[in-house]
Amino acid sequence: MQPSPRSTALALALLTTIGFGSVARADPPFKVAVVDMQRAMNETEDGRKAKSALKKVFEDRQKTLDKQQNDLKTLKESLEKQRDVLSRDVLAKKLEEYQKAFGELQTTYMEFQRELQSKEGELTKEIIERMQRIMRRVGQTEGYSLVLERSESGVVYVPSNYDLTDLLIQRYNAGEGRSEASADNTKPASKSK
Repeated sequence: MQPSPRSTALALALLTTIGFGSVARADPPFKVAVVDMQRAMNETEDGRKAKSALKKVFEDRQKTLDKQQNDLKTLKESLEKQRDVLSRDVLAKKLEEYQKAFGELQTTYMEFQRELQSKEGELTKEIIERMQRIMRRVGQTEGYSLVLERSESGVVYVPSNYDLTDLLIQRYNAGEGRSEASADNTKPASKSK
């Protein structure tokens, strides 16, 4: 089937408009880059500190969960051994205790999960905001039209020269991106005359 002259002319006009439209307006080139915020978080000094603090909270909570889990396991084993010798009423009471302990373990686990998520947000909020300030500055000064977060944007492959993660880590560790309020707190007090 041959394309009609009218559809060919329409396609040619569309391609001309799309292909040469930006040349006629002299738009700046469209530059895209990616940054791996998770890797940057793991490789900056503040990110490592936050991760270490979060790990300590996790380990403390895990000890509590392990103890509850072991107590529950001991109660279950005791129930299984005594099942045949206990009266129906006593067995029902012990099964009720087991169910209650199991429910408490689940509740404790859910509370700890929420606490860890909250703590992670608390520990990383400032770091992420600072990284975003750095990336906005890089995007503006280097002429990037778009900077994508690698893991959240579904980027599967990108050449290394379009990955700004190392630059972000270097600038972050060098102290760039601090907000004005925190930058003022870190400056030495000026001597008044």
